[in-house]
Amino acid sequence: MSIILRLDRVMADRKMSLNELSDRVGVSNVNLSKLKTGKVSAIRFSTLNAICKVLKCQPGDILEFIDDGEE
Repeated sequence: MSIILRLDRVMADRKMSLNELSDRVGVSNVNLSKLKTGKVSAIRFSTLNAICKVLKCQPGDILEFIDDGEE
């Protein structure tokens, strides 16, 4: 089971830079960069809420579940 982060795709669709999103969400560039590249193991609901509010999207637009066949 894998969760894939699609933040980069949503940001590109909205034509929003990492710096702009960082300023509007109130999260550091470093932390957003880690989210964007999928190098995190957790995300706070408050951060996800703020990102979705700024990008006008649903959590499912950013997070994707991939079933890798393992159980």
